[in-house]
This record gives sequence, structure tokens and C-alpha cells, in this order.
Amino acid sequence: MTGSGQDQLDKLRLIRSPQIGPVSFRQLLLRFGSASAALAAIPDLAMRGGGRPPRLASLQAAEMEMDRVAQLDARHVFLGDGDYPPLLCQIDTAPPVLIVRGDLALSHRTNVALVGARNASAAACRFTRHLAAELSERGVVITSGLARGIDAQAHQGALHGGTIGVIASGIDLSYPPEHDALQAEIAQKGLLMTEQPPGREPLARFFPARNRIIAGLAKGVVVVEAAPKSGSLITARLANDVGRDVMAVPGSPLDPRAQGCNQLIRNGAILVQSAEDVLETIQDFGLPPSVSAVPVRASIDFDEPDNQARESLVRLLSPVAVGVDELIRQSGLPASLVQLILLELELAGRLDRHAAGRVSLIAL
Repeated sequence: MTGSGQDQLDKLRLIRSPQIGPVSFRQLLLRFGSASAALAAIPDLAMRGGGRPPRLASLQAAEMEMDRVAQLDARHVFLGDGDYPPLLCQIDTAPPVLIVRGDLALSHRTNVALVGARNASAAACRFTRHLAAELSERGVVITSGLARGIDAQAHQGALHGGTIGVIASGIDLSYPPEHDALQAEIAQKGLLMTEQPPGREPLARFFPARNRIIAGLAKGVVVVEAAPKSGSLITARLANDVGRDVMAVPGSPLDPRAQGCNQLIRNGAILVQSAEDVLETIQDFGLPPSVSAVPVRASIDFDEPDNQARESLVRLLSPVAVGVDELIRQSGLPASLVQLILLELELAGRLDRHAAGRVSLIAL
């Protein structure tokens, strides 16, 4: 096993271990410099957080996943790799590892997400298919989630120009089942992507996580039809949280499927009626210069918390989610110290992380 190969296995073990998510993955690499060192440090960190150490993923399990992915004609792409999607690595919750089949170069091109209702109207489906085709002809890659309705129409419209399908299951599974042929065609002509290991069923909690990948890949998100509280509006909110353009297609106030889009427009989303509207919106898109996708430890002196600091921070936490910035302000503790205590609590199974940098305490 080469050094690079062993490091990939260690990273895979790290992210497949319980109680370790994208944020804690980055923080562990920042603090300890490598996945191997992070794995060795986790038991002590969890005990300091007042819980039992999580059972770490085994080397054998990581090797088996690597082999299975290769058998599926897919591969792993790790955060920090040169070919990792450049816009996706900009978000705080970027997946530490992606499993991909197809042309990864599509994730480096100008990208727009098209999402919407599963039970979409015929008119909305037709509009989506034509919008995707026209944007694709203009060099824009179309990303969506391979769901019924708007997602499927977006992929079909862009199949010959470039489309990315992001799924909430293992790359060897198709959901919904009737999209098996479409998913296979996207893997052949475009790019299929997931953060879930092979064989994993698409559980409900994986769909919001999938939506943040869709939002993170794109310069902007277009919502075509969406009922209030739909998954498409979650994607729009996530896009807004990470500084991406949110666009919406207006609809009849008499159609409940248009209420979500009309509300987005009322709240400041850009109204879209044509491909030109989308192209005009994303042409001025810009992000601040990114930091290293995976921070490298370099002569950093980290503070170590004492019991008093831990207790004072835990007193500020509750089952109600609160922003980490607010915890830093109210505690008066250095940011690095607050992040380490939160990491200890998360590894101990006492902390939940939420969207937009918020955390909450798990009642024991």
C-alpha cells in the first residue's frame, strides 16, 4: 500500500466512523495534521467530552469499500484532491469523500441546479426540459437530484450537453426504481455522484444532505415548482446560506405547486422566465478566495480547554440550536477553544450539528 493509498484509507475510516461529520472531519485534520493521527486521538477526545469513544471504522471495512467502488466502475474523490469539485469545496459542510461515476470534469464547469416538485405539472416539466436543453447548449452543466418530476426533466433536457445527478443512496442503487435507466445514462454521458457508500439505502435524512451537495456544486439554483416546506425549498435555502444565487420560476397563485416559488420571489429570489435570465444572473457570480480545502497543520499553537471552560460552554448549550459564533461571543473563550470543546462533545455523542453553523446539545 502506498503512502497516498494508506492516507485515503485512513480518511475513509475517519468519515465512516460514527459521530464524525464534515465539520469535525476538517477540524480533526486541522488539529492533528493527518487522518491517521486523528484516528489515534479520537478516543481521548471523546472521553474528555464526557462520553464513550465511538467505534471507529475498521481498515478492513475501508478496503472492502474501496474494492467495491472500483468494481462498480466508480472511484472515490477526497476533499483536498486536485479534481475535487471546486465550488463544492468552498462550503463548510463539503463532503470529505465523494463517490463518482462518469466525467468528473463536468463539476469544474459552469454549473446551475434545476430542482422542483416531484408531482410537477405538465407545463412545468416541459418548461424545465427546454430550459435545461437551452442552458446546456450554452455550455452550462445542469445538476439535479434524479427525483421524479422536475429533476428528471432537467437531466433529460441536458443529457447531451452535460448533467450531474446527485443521489442520496449508494452509487449501486437507483431511487426511484423507475429511474434506473436514466441514472445509468447519466453515469455514461454525464456524472453520477454520492457521498453514501455502496449498498446504502436512501434514508429520509440523506436527502437534505444530498441537497446541500446540489447547492454547493452550482453557481445558482433554479426552483421551477415547489410547494411550501418542500425539499426544493431546502435546496434554495442551503444555496442562499452558502452565497449562491437563488432563482425561481413564477406560477399561478391558484396552483399549490407554485406557492413555494412565488414565496421565494417575494423574499428576494430572482424571477426566471428564460435561459437568458439565468445566464444574466450567474455571469457576475463570484466567491471570495478559498482557503485550503483541507487545512494543513503548520506551526499552530492550539489552546487546551480546562474543566471550567468546558462547563461554562456546556451551560450555554441546550436542545435549541444556536450559532457557534454566538457561543464564542457569549462564552468569551477563544474560537479555537470553543471549536475543540464542541468537537469533544460531538465525538462523545452529546452534540448535534445543524445547517448554517448551528449546534445543539443532545439530552442524555
